[in-house]
Amino acid sequence: MNGLHELPLIIFTVLAQSVVGAWLIFSFVLCRNNSEKSRNYLYKAMFVLLALLGVGFIASVLHLGSPLRAFNSLNRVGSSMLSNEIASGAVFFAIAGLYWLLAILGKMPLALNKIWLILTALLGLVFMYMMNNLYHISTVPTWNSTITSWLFYLTVVIGGSALGYALAYGNADKAYQLRYIPILYCLGVFLSAMVVIYQGFGLTQIHSSVQQAVNLVPDFAIMHCIRFCLLGLAGFLLFKGKNLAMLISAAFIALFAEMIGRTIFYGLHMTVGMAVAG
Repeated sequence: MNGLHELPLIIFTVLAQSVVGAWLIFSFVLCRNNSEKSRNYLYKAMFVLLALLGVGFIASVLHLGSPLRAFNSLNRVGSSMLSNEIASGAVFFAIAGLYWLLAILGKMPLALNKIWLILTALLGLVFMYMMNNLYHISTVPTWNSTITSWLFYLTVVIGGSALGYALAYGNADKAYQLRYIPILYCLGVFLSAMVVIYQGFGLTQIHSSVQQAVNLVPDFAIMHCIRFCLLGLAGFLLFKGKNLAMLISAAFIALFAEMIGRTIFYGLHMTVGMAVAG
């Protein structure tokens, strides 16, 4: 299957985007009034987000070949989008991890709590912006469009809402409402379907002297059908399920579905060649 050769990047991008989306939900919830028991539950659940982000970064290091290359890639921060992505991601991971550590140990000053959460959420958005910009490459016409931005940011919405809802819903002491998350998830899936339809028509207009974009992923329609069926199943289990095991399973189905979409994205990589139309 075209795109699977970039499996480490598939894992990294989908997990990072979903974790940032879920972190935004947790930040919103934690900025509300919560009992001590409720906050402690949310802090424990946050560890899952950090663990998933850690898995994503490990995958990205595997893509680069060695940890040394990851450190060397930071040498061009400001001039290289790859360096900017890694640097912004590392800063987000470090600040989020420090917040979690102080919170779980009961050392987070109340005066700093909301400010730290808002700052970390903003850093997460910067990380997403840098990741998106990395793939707007002028010599790759199948990526260098607003469609890439839509696909990446919608994974933040879809994966983030699924993961955030699954982890936050199980709080027995919650005083917050999560009714807006199903709406957010469904809206993200609907918009993603519209983007995929638009992308499918647009691919017929993109070609180089040696390649037709539509031939890069012959199973484009079938794979996306499987993806959206899985997203529908995940949504049903998420918003009808009541036990934690079902909710977590649903979240991972949604993440897997987004990885199918990301596999298609990487499979569509092509260079300009001698000429491009479309």
